[in-house]
Amino acid sequence: MPPQTNTLAEFAHLTRVLLKHPREAFRSDEGIAGEWKALNFGAPPSFARAIEEYDALVEILRTAGVQIDALPAAEQTNLDSLYVRDASIVCSRGVILCRMGKRLRAAEPAAQKAAYRNLGIPVVGEITEPACLEGGDVIWLDDHTIAVGHGYRTDEEGILQLRRLLGDSIDELIVVSLPHWHGPGEVLHLMSLISPVDRDLAVVYSPLLPVAFRQRLVAHGYELIEVHHEEFETMGTNVLALGPRDCVMLAGNPQTRTALERAGARVREYAGNEISVKGGGGPTCLTRPLARAPVRPG
Repeated sequence: MPPQTNTLAEFAHLTRVLLKHPREAFRSDEGIAGEWKALNFGAPPSFARAIEEYDALVEILRTAGVQIDALPAAEQTNLDSLYVRDASIVCSRGVILCRMGKRLRAAEPAAQKAAYRNLGIPVVGEITEPACLEGGDVIWLDDHTIAVGHGYRTDEEGILQLRRLLGDSIDELIVVSLPHWHGPGEVLHLMSLISPVDRDLAVVYSPLLPVAFRQRLVAHGYELIEVHHEEFETMGTNVLALGPRDCVMLAGNPQTRTALERAGARVREYAGNEISVKGGGGPTCLTRPLARAPVRPG
């Protein structure tokens, strides 16, 4: 992952991604039955339908020319390991391992560390106890500007450790205070509230965005696609950019899709009742981007 050939910006052309298939994360209907309640899933996913949904999402990525690296099964991880973004962060020098705010996910960073070693991707740092920081709270606005949500899954010490690990590779780290919303038992990452889909376009749920952060986006020229309340509940804000104004979103959010298309975006949808709705993780949660190609000016 040489820094001179890649960019970190969340909207740039996605060329390589890390995934974990439900076969490895869910394992079986019996495994699902033993874990879903403790992990706060809305309902037990169907193993067979989850595989069908996931394979369709993988096909979207492959059709877009994305190289896919697969995480193997790991005995110490559970259903939540399907949502691979949260256990690590990509930076200009390699990967930083997180420390999970959800304690039942504590084994995931170590499992990813072993996979990165096998893939030849350097692990350049780790968030260490007692701090916590999850990848779903981290958004690269550009190569030198990073926004980090401060909430129940990412705390102040985690943000301080991340700042030290990034050092002078960044110009600015923006701390975004997240709301209580439904409390610590329900996941609310920064990426639950905003998804950049171009250098000047982002999908947002403004009612839960801090005023100062929203004003900053507007001041820097962002057009904001405002998600309605009913589509926030169905993860309308959780949009994975495959490239500038080329994105993947969960089916069932027609108002958000229409607004994106009116802004000139190409939108690809996947059905995700089993892999997204029941576990509360959309396409950004299901993917850990490893490499994005720089976007040519203009």
